[in-house]
Amino acid sequence: MSHESESPTSEIDPVEAAKERYRLEREKRLRSDGLAQYSQLHDYEEYDHDPCVEPGFTREPVVEETTAVIVGGGFGGMLLAVNLIKRGITDFRIVEAAGDFGGTWYWNRYPGCQCDVESYIYMPLLEETGYMPSKRYAPATEIFEHCQRVGRHFDLYPHALFQTEMETAVWDEEAARWRITTDRGDQLTAKFMVTAGGILHKAKLPAIEGITDFEGRAFHTARWNYEFTGGGPTDPMDKMADKRVGIIGTGATSVQVVPQLARAAKEVFVFQRTPASVGVRNNSFTDPEWWKTLKPGWQAERMANFTSVVSGEHPDEDLVADEWPVVWGTDTQSEPATPEEAVALERHDFEVMETLRGRVDDVVDDPETAERLKPWYGKHCKRVTFHDEYLEAFNSPNVHLVDTDGRGVELMNAQGPVVDGEQYEIDLLIYASGFEVTTGLVSRLGFDPVGKGGVKLSERWADGAHTLHGVFTHGFPNMLVCHFVQAGFGLNFTHYLSESTNHLASIIARAEDENIVSIEATEEAEEAWLATLWQAGKGFGRYGAKCTPSYGNSEGARSMEAARNVVHPGNLMNYVAYLQEWRDAGDMPGTVVVRGDEV
Repeated sequence: MSHESESPTSEIDPVEAAKERYRLEREKRLRSDGLAQYSQLHDYEEYDHDPCVEPGFTREPVVEETTAVIVGGGFGGMLLAVNLIKRGITDFRIVEAAGDFGGTWYWNRYPGCQCDVESYIYMPLLEETGYMPSKRYAPATEIFEHCQRVGRHFDLYPHALFQTEMETAVWDEEAARWRITTDRGDQLTAKFMVTAGGILHKAKLPAIEGITDFEGRAFHTARWNYEFTGGGPTDPMDKMADKRVGIIGTGATSVQVVPQLARAAKEVFVFQRTPASVGVRNNSFTDPEWWKTLKPGWQAERMANFTSVVSGEHPDEDLVADEWPVVWGTDTQSEPATPEEAVALERHDFEVMETLRGRVDDVVDDPETAERLKPWYGKHCKRVTFHDEYLEAFNSPNVHLVDTDGRGVELMNAQGPVVDGEQYEIDLLIYASGFEVTTGLVSRLGFDPVGKGGVKLSERWADGAHTLHGVFTHGFPNMLVCHFVQAGFGLNFTHYLSESTNHLASIIARAEDENIVSIEATEEAEEAWLATLWQAGKGFGRYGAKCTPSYGNSEGARSMEAARNVVHPGNLMNYVAYLQEWRDAGDMPGTVVVRGDEV
């Protein structure tokens, strides 16, 4: 390829050139349908089934009254249950659609799956269970086993209703209770209902024309079919040697899957809309001697330290000291104080991404393929991935990058995907298209709670979330939300869940101790909280508006719903401070509290 007609790079500020490239890459990916470009997995029966359970499960319906019903059995639901137990509350139910605890770690059993945050701070309750992870970044199988370990250690299994989905949840104003039904015929009456459905549990599919016309085998990575591929999460796929495989998506999942497919399949076609940014992983086994030196309270300390470091703060010591701070150790999203600071932050952001783009050149042999694998967006636009085999896989002769130039796969037919008019005939199509993250809470929950006056949550939140601290909602007494919308967020999501579930459990415990019948947010407090979020997030909104579409910016959507569904920016502990201040206030400010002696 000739570059003779290009202007000398010495005459162009590389930062300004990158900003222009970012703009162009963003614009070519913007779509009018936004989040509607994806379909729900349950819209396609052939894709939405649980391959990890035996068919035909039945049980007798449960009819009971309990203090709390927890919706979700992943990290959030489990941590809330543990926090309730620690406060002496043991009458609760956990409703979970999967066949066991684990949430995303139940569903994600694809080959190569592992956590991208150090397992010592990501896997919860290590001190309490006495477990030492095998590796610094543990494989998914080990994390799932740890979820089961937590379930056994805290005796959570008797509380769980597995393979069960919520159908209705209606607030009974006279009884001050939630009336809940499930698809198993259960009738549960609960003082509190806590939605802990998580952010990475509801898989989504791209709404590609002709998606059901494909006549080969197809599945989502969260429903991996080992019967077809052979092998298992830790065993080589031994039925793929004669198979042509296509994988749609190049996010965190694909980065982990592609190297496994490269080793097993005859040919692999990687369909890319937007390249991933891929740093060095350098995983290692846990040193048992180092583990013995850890003092009580080390996990909470290590969590807080990591959160501080990757939030752009500079504690005296970086306890984790992995590759994350290299990328996120300087916050380039916040509103700069001066024009000079703005320039410095832009340059730093550029240099980080240039390093990641440079790694592509260093690893990938073919210059054309390398160029198409380079991420052209800011470092906070997408979650950075870390892997030591993904880029290397494109040096294998059986791995082919199909770059769609930001458009995605345009059409599917009986033979396979069509891109830019070219047909790709494949035997197996794998969707690494991720999960619903920024869709409405009702969509992710799969049911629509009905609050006071028969108002549905989807109606109350038609223009986006209305909450106090992301927890309480006016008109929905005793419904507590465990989610990042209008709440905190952490690169280590387990840290957020640990703080959030502690807060929620304290609310329930206080209600029990003080004869509180119901509690809900005031509308005034909801709007005041939103104003706080908007004020704190000015810089984040400015930064996100320049990013390529992703779940992080609601696929580029500019709407009131997206504006209201914001996250508290910056250090998670700043959000936690709001929760602590609220608890310390004593009178539960911003809420309407009804006590037993007032009824």
